[in-house]
Amino acid sequence: MASPELNVIGADTANEGDLLWTPSDKKVKESGLAKFTQFAEKRTGKTFPNYEELWEWSVGDVAGFWETVWHYFDIKSSSNYTSVLKEEVMPGAQWFSGAKLNFAEHLLRHEQSGQTALYYSNENLPLTPMSWDEFAGRVRTLANYLRSINVQPGDRVVAYSSNTPETMICLAATTAIGAIWSVCSPDFGVIGAVDRLSQLEPKVFIYTDSYQYAGKRFDRSKEAFDIAQQLGKNLTHTIRIQNLETSEIKVANEILWKEILELPLIEKGSFKFEQVPFDHPLWILFSSGTTGLPKAIVHSHGGILLEQLKLQHLHMDLDNGDTSLFYTTSAWMMWNFLMSSLLLGVRPVLYDGSPTYPDVDVLWKLASESKARMMGASPSYIESLKKINYSPKTKFDFSHLDSILPAGSPVAPWCTQWFYQNIKSDLWVGTGSGGTDCCTGFLGGVPSLPVYAGEIQARSLGVSAYSFDEEGNSIVDQVGELVITKPMPSMPIKFWNDPGDKKYKDAYFDKYPGIWRHGDFFKINERGGCFVLGRSDATLNRHGVRIGTAEIYKAVESLPEIASSLVVNIDLPGGHFYMPLFVELLPGKTLDEVLVNTIKSALRKQYTPRHVPDKVVQIEKIPTTRSGKKMEVPVRKILMGQKFEDVASSEAMADKTAMNDIIKYMAVQTDFKI
Repeated sequence: MASPELNVIGADTANEGDLLWTPSDKKVKESGLAKFTQFAEKRTGKTFPNYEELWEWSVGDVAGFWETVWHYFDIKSSSNYTSVLKEEVMPGAQWFSGAKLNFAEHLLRHEQSGQTALYYSNENLPLTPMSWDEFAGRVRTLANYLRSINVQPGDRVVAYSSNTPETMICLAATTAIGAIWSVCSPDFGVIGAVDRLSQLEPKVFIYTDSYQYAGKRFDRSKEAFDIAQQLGKNLTHTIRIQNLETSEIKVANEILWKEILELPLIEKGSFKFEQVPFDHPLWILFSSGTTGLPKAIVHSHGGILLEQLKLQHLHMDLDNGDTSLFYTTSAWMMWNFLMSSLLLGVRPVLYDGSPTYPDVDVLWKLASESKARMMGASPSYIESLKKINYSPKTKFDFSHLDSILPAGSPVAPWCTQWFYQNIKSDLWVGTGSGGTDCCTGFLGGVPSLPVYAGEIQARSLGVSAYSFDEEGNSIVDQVGELVITKPMPSMPIKFWNDPGDKKYKDAYFDKYPGIWRHGDFFKINERGGCFVLGRSDATLNRHGVRIGTAEIYKAVESLPEIASSLVVNIDLPGGHFYMPLFVELLPGKTLDEVLVNTIKSALRKQYTPRHVPDKVVQIEKIPTTRSGKKMEVPVRKILMGQKFEDVASSEAMADKTAMNDIIKYMAVQTDFKI
């Protein structure tokens, strides 16, 4: 194989499709993917000489593939399944009927006395290990306590807490007894948390009374009190994770976390995990809440178990004893991903705080100190480092770091290249894209394939992903709708409080009956490289040509004056349209005629005249969700005359005031008429 150093393009010169890295023969042969391939060949009698043929089998024989995954990972089930997949339909696929298992039992499967289970840190605490004795013992102790207060399988336990070991212990303990877990991070306001958690009518509420961010401590005891008041009549018990020394505010029926810790630790052999059907509800995640009440997405014990084992071992090449770091809050699906790494015996690194406080190198320091084998990073975070010319490799040892997972938004060619220039040249950049909906990646890294600038390496195993045109035809090298044509075990079993699955069907199956439409613009090239180009319901349709918003952002945000941007296309009467581009500038910069012309010239030069906006508007802050996604759809709806409160929730926003300038612009603009 070619040396990876030879494949790195010079500074800021990477174009889409440039070869940046090639895996060594050693890496390919020792990967979890290679071991699984050999196992699958022996089990099926087939041969899979390359990844493409392995993928074709995984989506051609869906039941056979997932049964092979079951046996490869030696899933522990207290009763045998009678069928892998009763019928290949969506929605309503029934997986592994008859099997009974427990997700948390598999989380604790790698428990080993004296060994480290995870690492944690915050703005005041250096990297600290937590042993399996402490983690697993507390999981069992809390689970016993929950049983003692009559929490039954199917009851909901909800939390208002941070990315800390306590929150992970609570998730594991809840699911160990068959109860259903859900969490909001404590930076949510009362309305945002109530909109989500009250839908579930929980029996137990767990909260942290404060958290620290960017050097400031935020007292959340009043918010927690107000949330508890609105969680419904089923709420009987509250657990307080105490960080404040004193607080006059107490929630009814409250017990302190430290009081639970004083209970005797339950030993490994004396605890019984609740055995539940494969499709028993595990946890509930929420849609971003940019339009209406957030949808409560219910995932299953078995579906998440199989999917996360497959994802993290085969597509991220993680294994027992590795360490994994991804900066996230407890409200993002990446926190569930981080938690699930315990299924493999991987040690997750939990960080609670700002990624740039007290310095921009906090996360890189943690990656180095923890000897992380994989690190996750959002493209927006990397963009902020690029703007200040920060290069982590000049300060830290990354000899243990094998791979980077960029996720959260589309990855531009320069961003892929940045890791090779600023971390290390021999690095596997396994970009991923998926969603909260299935709590996984549909597209992602493959350790046996090369890395090309701006591309996601391939469609993931077991994910029958295609790009469809308006008529439902599969297309290549053209932008279409991202669809999934075959069922996956981790697809939601339902939305909570959704009689007849109406909202569920409307969300994913409204356009192509029986086929999952994810809501992203998607392109796949001849070699299988993948591109996610923004939300399809935020389509830019200029003269009949569909443009993904990621292309606009790629060009505009490469300019040194631009901090961020957001573009929408508004359909007007008579077949006309109007496309404004909103820009957030760096401090000290001003939008003048020169900069406007520079923006338009860059778009025209890099793409087509259809990419050039009708107007460029400066605003103070680009509105984004808490997970960093630009709020294109709500902005478009506001510009089409709808009220803010009808199309978005301020509690779902990273900055509640960020939509103010959009609303002001709509009130005074004379550029178009609806």
